[in-house]
Amino acid sequence: QVQLVESGGGSVQAGGSLRLSCVASGPIVSVGAMDWFRQIQGKQRALVAAINEGGSTNYADAVKGRFTISRDNAKNTIYLQMNRLKPDDTAVYYCNARISTDSGNPYRYFLYWGQGTQVNVST
Repeated sequence: QVQLVESGGGSVQAGGSLRLSCVASGPIVSVGAMDWFRQIQGKQRALVAAINEGGSTNYADAVKGRFTISRDNAKNTIYLQMNRLKPDDTAVYYCNARISTDSGNPYRYFLYWGQGTQVNVST
């Protein structure tokens, strides 16, 4: 079965950096768009950054200029480079991916989610 596993979370002081990774594994035929979301305690999960198959990206206003999303298609992996971190960035970060396991239809995507990784930014 398809799995997404995030890594790279942890604790850092304000102004520091972290790099999150998300690896998709399993009977994957193709991978479409992939995203990073975050859930701040007490709030709904919200989009942080998105990247499509061609590498086009979108960012939430709160992270523009500080975060960079990228992907390695050969490794079915996306990354989130987070710089100049702020205490407001403290959250559980989740990745998702649109994945097809259908060899007859590489665009028959289902949405999969990772389990999340905690990021804590202190003052």
